Amino acid sequence: MGRLDGKVAVVTGASRGIGAQIARRFAAEGAAVAVAARTTDPGSSRFAGSLAETVSAIAAAGGRAVAIRADLSRPADRAHVVADATARLGPVDILVNNAAVTYFAPVADFADRHLHLMFEVQVYAPLHLARLVLPSMRERRRGWILNISSRAAIHPAIPPARRPGGTVYGMCKAALERFTTGLAAEVFADGVAVNALSPNRVVPTAGTLFHHLTTMDDPAAEQPDVMAEAALALCTGPVVAADGGCGLTGRVAYSQDLLAELGVPLPAAG
Repeated sequence: MGRLDGKVAVVTGASRGIGAQIARRFAAEGAAVAVAARTTDPGSSRFAGSLAETVSAIAAAGGRAVAIRADLSRPADRAHVVADATARLGPVDILVNNAAVTYFAPVADFADRHLHLMFEVQVYAPLHLARLVLPSMRERRRGWILNISSRAAIHPAIPPARRPGGTVYGMCKAALERFTTGLAAEVFADGVAVNALSPNRVVPTAGTLFHHLTTMDDPAAEQPDVMAEAALALCTGPVVAADGGCGLTGRVAYSQDLLAELGVPLPAAG
């Protein structure tokens, strides 16, 4: 019996990296997983990874997954993700907002089209998708919404220790975290948990490698399976604690810190 038996999960940005690892971890615990991203097939992106590969890995391990191609910057595609996942798998129990499009440049040089795209994918899309899944979650008085954030949301020190360029990215993630805690308060009485999760350290993914934020052999990096384990904890935890207080909801959590708090060992390296 898996911890997510009978549950339906939607994971965006699941063609590679953290999203793909979360999808695989949830499927291993029994969830039927709808994975959404723009890259459907191998070789169709300059980055390695695709929805087909994520679904294949889940199926090979005995799990169930379906792929839904979607550009999360488009409202119609976002509506399609939830409608298609529900039609093929059933009502959504878990939503993981992981999709991201990121550019780095100083504010003075930041292109308007990049600004709008980043906010559409990293702020508007999580809000829109949450609004689409909430009616069913509220009706069943059960659900988990997890927004993947970043330490970039933390206010920088002045003077800065690093070169500028991450202000807009940090602004998007700060907005996402404020949305998380606000929504958690709104739906607490409905039995729906809403949390944000960031890695303690930079995770070597296609995006972070492309932007030269880490390397594959960086000993200080955090592997994607650590985030997946923390995501599983937040998407199985109770909204209401045993003493009647707040359970695992309204958190702006960090992967390794959360696992240590819950007494969950870090996944074995490799």
